[in-house]
Amino acid sequence: MQGLEHIAAFNPRPQIERLRLPNGNACYVIDDALTDPDALVQFAAAHRGRFNPVNFSAYPGNYLEMPAPVAARLGDFFSEHLRRAFDARRILHMQCRLSLVTLPPQALRPYQSICHADGQDIDARHSIQASVLYLFKDETLGGTSFYEPARSPAETAALFRDALALSAEAFTRKYGIAQSYIHESNDWFVHIGRVAAKWNRIVFYDGSMLHSGDIFAPDRLSADPLRGRLTLNGFFTSRRNAV
Repeated sequence: MQGLEHIAAFNPRPQIERLRLPNGNACYVIDDALTDPDALVQFAAAHRGRFNPVNFSAYPGNYLEMPAPVAARLGDFFSEHLRRAFDARRILHMQCRLSLVTLPPQALRPYQSICHADGQDIDARHSIQASVLYLFKDETLGGTSFYEPARSPAETAALFRDALALSAEAFTRKYGIAQSYIHESNDWFVHIGRVAAKWNRIVFYDGSMLHSGDIFAPDRLSADPLRGRLTLNGFFTSRRNAV
């Protein structure tokens, strides 16, 4: 296997598409993100036994924390090409991991059946950005969607609290949200945009926006990096721009 520098080699001249969303935000889409995406997939396959179930966020599957050289490459790419598109003056902290959605709908907790936002507890002086790099060729495994609340802030906050506290059955009875993956509008959230999955495509967005993976075909999910919904996920906590 070639070295870590090789598996994280990003396109030095990316073509960046700005996708405007109805809420005034935007996300940024780059195709042909890596110069050799197969190398990263093979790295994932070689280390498949080191993936662990996510127990620290709403992500419904397994993850592998990436070595520092890979995270550094992603951080450098963000800083050089995307940082100025956000309220982000300097990266303070970042996380970089390979991820696989694996849970069947009947195993989802309530907070995994709705959209979510990242960085709920970060300092108000900081902002959070996120990225998803699609490392699978079966586009039916789904991309990423964005949402806005359909109810009042108080009602939405109560729903999120109950999503953490209630059983799946109790949550469905109270809110009418089935134990399933969200990928369209419902009584509680309005779907405002979607980035379709495409091999070697990366999308960057404001992590504080409500978002979710589009899992249209949960029967096609797999814990095998060569067959499943493998992504490289990045999270960037940044100091906000000076006012």
